Amino acid sequence: MTSTRSKKLCLAQQPDADEMLSRDPFALLVGMLLDQQIPMERAFAGPVAIAKRMAGPFDPSTVAHYDPDAFVEVVAGPPAVHRFPTAMAARIQTLAKHLDEEYGGNASGLWSDVKSGDDLLARLSALPGFGAQKAKIFVALLGKQLKVRPRGWREASEPYGEDGAYKSVADVIDVASLVKVRQFKQEQQLVQQRVVARPLRRTRNG
Repeated sequence: MTSTRSKKLCLAQQPDADEMLSRDPFALLVGMLLDQQIPMERAFAGPVAIAKRMAGPFDPSTVAHYDPDAFVEVVAGPPAVHRFPTAMAARIQTLAKHLDEEYGGNASGLWSDVKSGDDLLARLSALPGFGAQKAKIFVALLGKQLKVRPRGWREASEPYGEDGAYKSVADVIDVASLVKVRQFKQEQQLVQQRVVARPLRRTRNG
């Protein structure tokens, strides 16, 4: 497996999970894929749980060609890796197939030869299951913690590339920073709820 960095990541807050994320780019991408509708640290603990349950190595080619029904069972556990194990199992396999076909199964090929932040963002945005926001956050994660910093990476990852911010998984380096990121997300959710509520009040009052 291609190494991403020597210093260990602290995204899952679990030694074995974080060790895997630190050395395996595919695991890191799968963790990012799982990071929705469940706690961040649970999402990034998912790859090591899947790897322990699988028959065979945890790599794009093996996952891509794994029997779909058997892979659902792997993701479902118990315990389940995600609250929607069937849907997420399919998404992980689709991601693995993309990496296998486009990058020869080498997940780090996504960023190893990029020339600019925009190029990196475009490659990540093309990944199955990666929307615009997820792609930007991953660019920020690569730049801030893995030192993958092609020209213009901060601009490509705005607003998540901002130095000293606590806005996403890109800023999680320990328990304290995880708490700050979670607080930021909760504040953003409250703002969004208020924005949605205002038109409803106007309609009722109008």
